[in-house]
Amino acid sequence: MVNTLSGGEQQRVSLARAILKPGHLVLADEPTGALDPQHAEVAFQEIKRLQTEYGKTIIMVTHNIKEARQADRVIELKNQMTVN
Repeated sequence: MVNTLSGGEQQRVSLARAILKPGHLVLADEPTGALDPQHAEVAFQEIKRLQTEYGKTIIMVTHNIKEARQADRVIELKNQMTVN
């Protein structure tokens, strides 16, 4: 049952579902936010694999600077305005 899973477990299940679903677009809101650093890195590498191996477009919201720096394009918001 979903309600017995921790937040991190729920995020990993959601990532697996995104990989398996057909379609070209994945919207990810803080996909690694509830994960410990080791699991977060594994999940982020899987998100990158979605893009390269499956040709999916990933739109991800994150506060993780390390993850953002690995993106092809970053749109930064400050005070409800785009910075770049």
